[in-house]
Amino acid sequence: MRKQKNEAVVLKKGNYDVQLDYAELRKAVLVLRAVNHKLRQRIITLLEEEDGMNVTDIFVKLRLEQSVASQHLAILRRAGIVYTERNGKFIHYHLNKGRLAQISQLVEELLA
Repeated sequence: MRKQKNEAVVLKKGNYDVQLDYAELRKAVLVLRAVNHKLRQRIITLLEEEDGMNVTDIFVKLRLEQSVASQHLAILRRAGIVYTERNGKFIHYHLNKGRLAQISQLVEELLA
């Protein structure tokens, strides 16, 4: 049986019950899946080293097909890990460091 969007999930942690909102948990899973990919991790690392890059710079540096780089950037953008800025005819990708901090905090809470 599927959980409804407004249901809560209860996890046992020792003697304590941890109650999680199902919709928020589902969003967190999608974000963690987006980060848990070797190529996307390489893209994140590259964007961390540079202060914004366009898709051409990314696929050249990582030696990828343009379509592959674009597909993975789209996944990262939907997860809120990167954001875009238009500069003339180019779209530059930047890391959303606030979002990465949220993901890090979530992982720490889950592991604690």
